[in-house]
Amino acid sequence: MKKRGQIWVETVIYSLIALTMMGAVLAFAIPRIEEIQDKSVIDQSINAVKDINNVILSVVQGGAGNKRIIETNIKKGSLIIDGKYNKIIFEMETNYVYSEPGQTVNIGNIEAMTEDIGATNMVLLISKYNYNITNNRKEENRTIEDSTTPYTVSIENKGEDSNGKIVVDFIVN
Repeated sequence: MKKRGQIWVETVIYSLIALTMMGAVLAFAIPRIEEIQDKSVIDQSINAVKDINNVILSVVQGGAGNKRIIETNIKKGSLIIDGKYNKIIFEMETNYVYSEPGQTVNIGNIEAMTEDIGATNMVLLISKYNYNITNNRKEENRTIEDSTTPYTVSIENKGEDSNGKIVVDFIVN
């Protein structure tokens, strides 16, 4: 009878040891997996901003009235079309450190920056333009949040404004 009780005690102890080991492995692995996923999202976002840059260049070179429609998918973070300062910003809060905090890294015409915001980081991808960027013909910001479905973005060359700058208008659906 004592032997049977000892087997159950050993089984429970071994089970607790196994659960503790799995918990320790998961405590290390889950944050690392999330960092790898965030790096992948940032890389995809860099490609999306490059695609938007190429479409803007194509629309500008095509002349006034030229229009392109693209689909973009934001998996995490947000895309800001800044009509006030004529730039596009992708921002994402993450544990992943894309670049040295506070330092700007140029990826083509995209500036990548990591800002330390306490326990996490804010990764910013900024693309500046010499064109007048508008949102539905207004000089305002438009934020595209993460979504499971892709956004349809219309980019159109509206010609020159009174200052001689080419107006590139965004309409997001």
